[in-house]
Amino acid sequence: MRPVEPQEPTLESLRQRLTEFAAARGWEPFHTPKNLAAALSVEAGELLEIFQWLTPEQAGRVMDDPGGAHRVRDEVADVLAYLLQFCTAAGVDPLAALAAKIERNEVRFPVPKPPTEGR
Repeated sequence: MRPVEPQEPTLESLRQRLTEFAAARGWEPFHTPKNLAAALSVEAGELLEIFQWLTPEQAGRVMDDPGGAHRVRDEVADVLAYLLQFCTAAGVDPLAALAAKIERNEVRFPVPKPPTEGR
């Protein structure tokens, strides 16, 4: 049995737990980048399904309902799990990829300059 982690889990500790979980069940042959990308897409679709026919107001209150909040948290966990497994299989550092993307977006989408007064 795995000992309980004394502090908050890190992205790396969760990635390692997912790797160990899959290895213990012999799932590595199926955890190819293609299969994991497909699974990630399915789980993202399941998250979207929760909100599919809701108005913006109803969607904003989903987390107020214990059942809805539980479903959202489960789907978020599934999306993150498959994303981390995909990153492991594809050799992508998700934090480095996100940092690089934010930097590119800061250049692509600069903060607008305030309008000049007196015009």
